[in-house]
Amino acid sequence: MSHLGASAVRTPHEVLTCYYQAMLDKSPDDLADLYATDAVHEFPFTSPGFPSRFEGREAVRAGYRAAWSAGPAQVQEVRRIAAYETADPEVIIAEHVVVGTLPAKAATFTVPGLLILQVRKGLIARVRDYMDGSGVAAARA
Repeated sequence: MSHLGASAVRTPHEVLTCYYQAMLDKSPDDLADLYATDAVHEFPFTSPGFPSRFEGREAVRAGYRAAWSAGPAQVQEVRRIAAYETADPEVIIAEHVVVGTLPAKAATFTVPGLLILQVRKGLIARVRDYMDGSGVAAARA
């Protein structure tokens, strides 16, 4: 992941780029390091066996470590469809499609999603993460 200088504060677009890179790298540490200590990550459309939210940076780290280490899915690409700025300069809305493989089954999958990121002082304060639950279930199967 590309790191900015210690005094630089990431914009919401820069945070989004780092977020996608952490997904590609399947790095729970790089992902969690983008969050404020008291951040909230919500999953309004949950899939079976997945929580509806993580509260705090360390919960994000632990949750993604567990999810990514347990699943055989390998992310090959995160296609950024669009990123929308809002009237609130701290908020960005992003559409994407995650493309990956299930090596054991020699199968591919695609999971469309929508992120609403609130970035305060260069760190994620809140995420609403809308994923295609059936696509996630297929990728985790």
